[in-house]
Amino acid sequence: MGMAHSHPSGDPACAMAHGELPADAEPRTLVTVFMSPVSDYLLHFGRDLGFKTVLLEPDSERLAWGEWRNADEVATIPRDDFIDRYTDIVVTDHDRPELGKTIDSLLRMQYRWIGVMGSKRHAAPHVDALRALRVPEYAIARVHRPIGLNIGSKTPAEIAISVLAGLIADRNRRPGGHTF
Repeated sequence: MGMAHSHPSGDPACAMAHGELPADAEPRTLVTVFMSPVSDYLLHFGRDLGFKTVLLEPDSERLAWGEWRNADEVATIPRDDFIDRYTDIVVTDHDRPELGKTIDSLLRMQYRWIGVMGSKRHAAPHVDALRALRVPEYAIARVHRPIGLNIGSKTPAEIAISVLAGLIADRNRRPGGHTF
C-alpha cells in the first residue's frame, strides 16, 4: 500500500490529477450526429472523459446495420431529455443529405456547443444547407467549423482526440494547444 502524495501548494488541479479530489460534477453530455468511425471514437473516449454519450442517427436503416456499442443512448431525432445547456454536439459527416434539416432542428434547442467536422480548405456544406432552409445568419454563425485542436490529426481516433481536447479547452475557457 503506497503513501498518499501530498501537494504542498494545495493546488486542487494537481490533487484532482492524482485522484485525491473528485472531478467537477457538472453534468456533461456528448451528442455525436451521424454514425461514422470518428463518431464511434468520440463516444468511446467521451465516455472515458465522463460524458453521457448519445448517438443521434436520423437514418434508422443505418442503425439497423450499424454498431453503437459506445453510446449510452441512441436516438433518431433530437430530444430535450438528452440535449440541454450542458450538451456538446459534434456533427461527424458533412456530406449527408439530411445535414441541413438535422442541424436546423439542433439549433432550435438549448445546448452548450455545436460544431461540424470539416477542413477549412473546403466549403462548409452546412452553411448552404441551412441558408436553403432560411435559417438566420446569426444562428448559422453559432455552428463551429473547423473543430478540434490543430494537431495534424488524420485517423478517426486522432480526430476524435483533437475534437474532445478542443471541447475540454472550451469548457475550461482555455485556448487549447500549448499556449498557457
